[in-house]
Amino acid sequence: MLFSKKKEIVGIDIGSSSVKLVQLKEQKGGWQLVNVGIQPLPPEAIVDNTLMDSSSVIEAVKGLMKGLSVKVKDVACSISGNTVIIRKIKLPAMTPEELEDQIQWEAEQYIPFDINDVNIDFQILEPDEDDPSRMNVLLVASKKEIINDYVNVFAETGLRLVIVDVDSFAVQNAFELNYETDPEEVVALINVGASILNLNVVRGGSSLFTRDVQVGGNLFTEEIQKQFALSSEEAEQVKVTGEYPDKAKLKDVIARVNETLAVEMRRSLDFYNTTANEGRIARVYLSGGAAKSSMLAEAVQNKLGVPVEMLDPLAKITCSEKEFDPEYLREIGPLVTVAVGLATRRVGDKW
Repeated sequence: MLFSKKKEIVGIDIGSSSVKLVQLKEQKGGWQLVNVGIQPLPPEAIVDNTLMDSSSVIEAVKGLMKGLSVKVKDVACSISGNTVIIRKIKLPAMTPEELEDQIQWEAEQYIPFDINDVNIDFQILEPDEDDPSRMNVLLVASKKEIINDYVNVFAETGLRLVIVDVDSFAVQNAFELNYETDPEEVVALINVGASILNLNVVRGGSSLFTRDVQVGGNLFTEEIQKQFALSSEEAEQVKVTGEYPDKAKLKDVIARVNETLAVEMRRSLDFYNTTANEGRIARVYLSGGAAKSSMLAEAVQNKLGVPVEMLDPLAKITCSEKEFDPEYLREIGPLVTVAVGLATRRVGDKW
């Protein structure tokens, strides 16, 4: 999607439990928060990253745009899970223009779908350390029908989808916007959504390893519902507030789910550590609504044996205290990480 002017866009993250919107304004040396909002979605509106109830999503997006008086019409959104394939591949060294001509043919070897049914994008990484005549390339493919579903949803709300990103890379954008790191340090960015974990291992601005695991914060709701014989709405309320008469049992239930999530994270990161030569993970940053769960960071730290902290996607973004309650921003920060990363994109960006 090529446009000449770098026009403003709105970042809209459609997750399985809510729609998050962030609008940022570029200013000298940084960014300023213009708008932020969250609108819950009914259960089953999104299943396995597929739009099952488009009308609910359309209503949620419309509600946010109207409620926040957003005038910008161009949107960036992101996808993850089984709707997107990410591969790091080695190719003979060539210019981006040459690769643009050849990428369809090269991609056919790595994509398990008909090449005509997918949209393909790529990013040239660094030259191959062992063979300078070759280069590393990040290949991303997504099914056209999935992208078209999102295009249609936004069109129904009077918006124009101009950029489709990947959740893991949007989190990476938000991280790099707010944190200065040693270019040689390897960090894991883990976004814990309602129904999916997005893992992205990063060093010096490059993604070394990505994986999406179909598990997330819904586990807390399901387990609370089962253990206390509650409806899903009641269980969700208990999860969010942490209020229940039998505090000891609730703490035990949450600890068990934390352990399950921490084990899933360790399994994926162990796979990276045993197969990659780029260095071991030194630190983990958690984001996403479910990352706020009581004691999850501690459980992950115990399981992985490295420092774990919450990623603050608004740490270096200018936020007017007159317009935005700092306590509210602290509360929603983990939920809007993907949307912040999307909001830094501009019309005409290649990647």
